[in-house]
Amino acid sequence: MSATGDEVELFTDGACLGNPGPGGWAALLRWHGTEKLLAGGEAATTNNRMELMAAIAGLEALKRPCSIRLTTDSRYVQQGIEQWLPKWRANGWRTADRQPVKNQELWRRLATACERHTVRWAWVRGHSGHSENERVDVAAREQAERFRETP
Repeated sequence: MSATGDEVELFTDGACLGNPGPGGWAALLRWHGTEKLLAGGEAATTNNRMELMAAIAGLEALKRPCSIRLTTDSRYVQQGIEQWLPKWRANGWRTADRQPVKNQELWRRLATACERHTVRWAWVRGHSGHSENERVDVAAREQAERFRETP
């Protein structure tokens, strides 16, 4: 999927059954009416890690630099990339209270993925009826269920 001068829409969500617990992520890419749904998960993870993985997977799936509108229901991801990341980098990947940044390897991967593209971030309230957010929420939960241990 590529775009030349056109905007790719990317909708992302992560889910976790317990936190930590089995988790899943999903990313829906849309360009000129063509859609591609990506999804995955892990047996032992956190919701924040799955939210990050959804954005990373969607951005990394694009073969060429694109203009992207990325919609997430995660304030953690949106605020992290827009507000906290520059400060973390300046502080040697430490928070304001000098603690190591959690999920640092995923933040670095997301930052690298963003560098290839022009990304506009948008936040939507989860479970509010936003159709694409509901779709990726269902797909992320399905992935989390796949990784749930059976008794």
